[in-house]
Amino acid sequence: MLALPCAVAEKAPDLDVDWVLEAVARPAPSRTPFVELRDSPLLKQPLRLQGEYRREQDGRLVRRVESPYLETTTLTAGEAVIERAGRAPRRIALRQAPELAAVQAGFGALLAGDRELLQETYAVQAQGVRERWTLRLVPRDPRLAASLARIDLRGRGVELRCVESHPAKGEPQRTLMAGAAAAATGVDDASALAALCHDGEEAP
Repeated sequence: MLALPCAVAEKAPDLDVDWVLEAVARPAPSRTPFVELRDSPLLKQPLRLQGEYRREQDGRLVRRVESPYLETTTLTAGEAVIERAGRAPRRIALRQAPELAAVQAGFGALLAGDRELLQETYAVQAQGVRERWTLRLVPRDPRLAASLARIDLRGRGVELRCVESHPAKGEPQRTLMAGAAAAATGVDDASALAALCHDGEEAP
């Protein structure tokens, strides 16, 4: 019997939603840096935002922009509070902003590793392998689905590296996190940031 020319590769471990949620769950308090390139017809060029996300011990989710301006958005039960330097705080009831309510429910459940809670807001599907995975979230609420088609969370192993939001109309918005945010230091080009989000693969 002839010997095989090389060893047979071991089968990659199965990937499922529970594995991804267990991998990315972080006990509160936790924080992670982010870099986001925000585009708009009102802007001459995309705006590069940099800051950090925090999950507080009491369950609050905080998004702090540190550059090019200072702004803090805090999501609590039923309310979003937006604070920007030199302006009075702005309060928004989450029932009037389904996108923000979905962020609170979705990312709170994600960081807690709570699949049941996550699936109250989204249909959830895992794709890829453990070394390079995508967790796809599709809104269940028709009101939210009218503006948001899906969210693709992309990661490597235990690290969530990119949040890619696909609106019902328009181009996706990408937020790089953790190691991908660190790799984006000094990067302003939209295609380069998209490549970091997709881990070197061409964005669709």
